[in-house]
Amino acid sequence: MTRRSRWLAVLTACLLAPNVPTLAQTPARTTLDRNELFTKHVVVAQEGRAADVGRDILRRGGNAVDAAVATAFALAVTHPVAGNLGGGGFLVAFDAKSKRVRTFDFRETAPAAATDKMYLDPEGKLLPRHRQGARASGVPGTVRGLALAHRALGSLAWSDLVRPAAKLAREGVPISDTLARSLNAQLFDGHQDPLETTPTTSHASVPEKPSGLIARRDDLRSHVERLADFPESVAAFRKSDRTPWKAGESFIQHDLAETLDRISAEGPDEFYKGKTAKLIARYHSTHNGLITRSDLESYRAHERAPVHTTFRGHDVFGMGPVASGGIVLAEMLGILETFDLKADGPLSPRTIHRVTEAQRRAYFTRATRLADPDFFNVPTSELISKERARELALSITARATPSIAFAPFPVVGAESSETTHLSCFDQTGNAVALTYTLEEGYGSKAVVEGAGFLLNNEMGDFNLTPGRTDTSGRIGTVPNTIGPGKRMLSSQSPTIVLKDGKVRLITGSPGGRTIPNTVLWVVLNVIEFGLEPRAAVDAPRTHHAWFPDAITLEGKTWHPSTVEALRAMGHTIRFTALQGDAHTIVIDPAKNRIHGIADQRRQTEKASGD
Repeated sequence: MTRRSRWLAVLTACLLAPNVPTLAQTPARTTLDRNELFTKHVVVAQEGRAADVGRDILRRGGNAVDAAVATAFALAVTHPVAGNLGGGGFLVAFDAKSKRVRTFDFRETAPAAATDKMYLDPEGKLLPRHRQGARASGVPGTVRGLALAHRALGSLAWSDLVRPAAKLAREGVPISDTLARSLNAQLFDGHQDPLETTPTTSHASVPEKPSGLIARRDDLRSHVERLADFPESVAAFRKSDRTPWKAGESFIQHDLAETLDRISAEGPDEFYKGKTAKLIARYHSTHNGLITRSDLESYRAHERAPVHTTFRGHDVFGMGPVASGGIVLAEMLGILETFDLKADGPLSPRTIHRVTEAQRRAYFTRATRLADPDFFNVPTSELISKERARELALSITARATPSIAFAPFPVVGAESSETTHLSCFDQTGNAVALTYTLEEGYGSKAVVEGAGFLLNNEMGDFNLTPGRTDTSGRIGTVPNTIGPGKRMLSSQSPTIVLKDGKVRLITGSPGGRTIPNTVLWVVLNVIEFGLEPRAAVDAPRTHHAWFPDAITLEGKTWHPSTVEALRAMGHTIRFTALQGDAHTIVIDPAKNRIHGIADQRRQTEKASGD
């Protein structure tokens, strides 16, 4: 027997036998951190002062929805990278009194003047800088959506929830080192942004074989889009003495404070029909944008039916379309429930292979079957049925399935994701998972003059090249093409898991298309593998999105034997430094413990509660 054949025989035996855990395959259990343990209530968010605002609302007798709304408004002040008034998102809430899960869709919509090829030149190529400026923005939904959830389930007065954010903007907050460096990168040459989320390939642990399937930034831009490109943004975010920011300096936002004061006093209609609406429409009319007063006045947030599935005796609830995360997560969990993943270990080669194949199939569903339900029929019950999941599971073999094998249309050769999530749990058992975004970091980079907030660049979440799907991950399928008034498909996946009618897990994440896979790993780590809450969040994650046809492994702890085993199965491997930022709450009712787990992948997260 040759050396190569002996190696293959050993590898085959390892793949067919129960997997032997390696260092990277079994995340270490961590000791309990008392700063993460609570008995009454908790808010977990991207930024500490915003989390404190939500905690204070709970202390005053507000419920989880009240805390989520107040925290979201505060994040618009303290975390301008993604916290917003000019974006949109989704909120999943569990009402302990009625035992119901209710979900609220406040995704942005395309302006009435939008067309399916508005970002293409006559030759069908994407226009340069199409993700920047007013024209990149959809009609914002955040204010209307937070108001809808508050009206349905909140308990405190609206003004009480907006006023703390206005105070933070008016009086200023000490700027963190991370935000100081991020703003300096946006405003001054020669600075590197620590919040840049473009995936980076790491060769530190396992050398990567060359692959033609590593995707580049999907807009192929050569110009680096920054706040510095817009005078209004410079005025809003640069210090008066025009020197770079330093950690600890006070960050004051006068125009934003006035906008929040108006929204607090006059209610959500002020944003869509009052002075703020006039400022938005004027900015668009003078900067080649499309949003009009009519677009703003006609915007509506919607309560949608939640996506519900079961997994290992738990009830899992997420957002329905136009959020793809609920269906994608439910389909993956349905497929994986047919396998005994626990027997192999959370990060064994066979587990990673099966998870990847589930991801591949669910993301193909995402690309071809999901879109705005007001414009496209989405058969949710069919897509998440256990019967379909079993059929898909049977199609998984010991070898990687080429992604191109699924496509019923031509797939041609190849030519971000700054969101924020917060989780809340109150002492009466109510829960909220809220994810909202500007799309990329600082959105379109354009601040509305006189209003002090950034516009989103969510129009880029439509399929911008109709008819062109390629191996880099660009999707051109029909359901998610641009249309007037249409909501762009989202990967956001705020999720609540119940056990015996009580909240067990609240989670979600930023990360663009990686979001459902990040949430999947948190759910699996808690429910399937029984990891302690901190270990469940800290464990390395993986991502596959149908195209590009490659597994992305997070971090540098992967054992070489695991990587080589996956390659032997036919997988292409990529590496990334970080995947997601899953602010998670895990409830252990038997021990009267609430675990508020702020993901430590970035530097400003906080769990705040009692």
